[in-house]
Amino acid sequence: MKRALTTLCLLIIYFSNAFSSHAQHIQLSDRAAISVITYGPGNALYEKFGHTAIRVRDTKQDIDWVYNYGIFDFNEANFYVNFVRGYMKYRLAVYPFPPTLHSYNRDERWVKEQILNLNTTQKQAFFNLLSENAKPENRSYFYDPYFNNCSTKPRDLIEQVIGKPLTLDSTTPSLSLRQLMNREIHPNTWGSVGINIALGNTLDGQISPRDYLYLPDYVFESLAQTEIQQGANKEPLVVKTLTILPHKTKEVQSDGWSSPLVFIGLFSLFITWTSFRDYQRKRRSKWLDITLFVGTGIFGVLLVFLWFFTNHSTAPNNFNTLWAFAPNLIIAFYIGKKNTPKWLATYSVVLLCLLAFIPLVWALNWQQFAYPLTSLFVALSVRYTFLWYAIKNFE
Repeated sequence: MKRALTTLCLLIIYFSNAFSSHAQHIQLSDRAAISVITYGPGNALYEKFGHTAIRVRDTKQDIDWVYNYGIFDFNEANFYVNFVRGYMKYRLAVYPFPPTLHSYNRDERWVKEQILNLNTTQKQAFFNLLSENAKPENRSYFYDPYFNNCSTKPRDLIEQVIGKPLTLDSTTPSLSLRQLMNREIHPNTWGSVGINIALGNTLDGQISPRDYLYLPDYVFESLAQTEIQQGANKEPLVVKTLTILPHKTKEVQSDGWSSPLVFIGLFSLFITWTSFRDYQRKRRSKWLDITLFVGTGIFGVLLVFLWFFTNHSTAPNNFNTLWAFAPNLIIAFYIGKKNTPKWLATYSVVLLCLLAFIPLVWALNWQQFAYPLTSLFVALSVRYTFLWYAIKNFE
C-alpha cells in the first residue's frame, strides 16, 4: 500500500511540474470555468473529514485540471520526524481531473462540484494565483489540520479573488473545533480517542463561523450561501451545483466490539475488581500499580513533549495531563519496592486531587475529554484510594 501511495505521489509531482511550467503562459478563454470540488468522507482516518480541491476547465484550450492542496510524500526527508514535531509539509499538486474520479468511485465516496460565478477577470486572477502557488518554490506549506489545510487554502484563495469573506448561516450551531471534529470521527473510535488525548484546550474555545471552514462540508455550505457583487447586482457565488459521483454519505460509526469504550471499560473493571480483592486480602498487587504508573507516566511524557517541544498549534494546555501524569514514570520505580516509602501515601492523595479536578474542567468546558476514558478515571480513583489506604494501614 505504501509503495502504491509513493508511486502515486511521484506521478502527481511529475504532472505538477509539467503543468505548473505550462500554466504560466495560459490566458483562459471565454469558455473557462472554475469550480470547487468537494469529496465525501472515506473509510480511512485521514479521509473521515472529506476533501476539497479546485477544478479549472477550459474546453477551448483542452484544460481540465484539479488543484489539490492535500498531497504529502512519505519519502520526503525526515517525514516521520517532521510529522511528530508538527512541521509536516503538504503541497499543492496539479494533474488531470477525470482520472482522479476512479479511486473515489471505487471507494464509494460522493463527489460534488460547485461552479463559481466569476467574471472573466476574476477567473484569470484565480488561475494566475493557482499557477503561482503551483510553482516548485511556492507549492509546499506547513500543514495544520485545523488552521491551514486542504480546505482553508481554497477558502483563502476564493476570498482573495472575490474580495470578501465567505459567509455561513448565522443559525449554524455554536460548536468548538473539538465538537466539530467529533461529528466527523465517532468519539468511540481509537482514532478519535487518540486525537482527543493528544490535543489540548485550544480545540475547546469559542470560534467564528469562518473557523468552521477547516472542514470541506462547511466550505460547501458557505459557498452555497455566499453572495457577490457582479456589476449592479448581488448574485450567488455558486452558479451551478453538480453531483459527479452520487454515492451515499458514509455513516459515522464506532469501532463496535473492538472500540475503546469496550476495552477501556473492561480494563477499568479489572482495576476496580483487583483493588477490591486486594482490600479484602490486605495485600497489594504491586505489578498492577507498576503497570498503571508506567502507562500513565509514558502518556504524560508524550503529552508534555507535544505541548512544549513541537509546533502543533493545538497540543498546548492539555488537561489530559491530570490523569496522564508524567512524574508517575519515575514513581513507578518506587511503587513496587518491598518496603514501600510512606511518602507515596501523600503522593496518592495528590493524584486523587488531580483526578478530582477533571469533572470541574469538563463541566466548565475548559476542555472536553474523550468519553470512553470516563471509566478509567473512576478506576484510577479507586486504585489511588486503595494505594493510600494500603500504605497507611498494612505496608
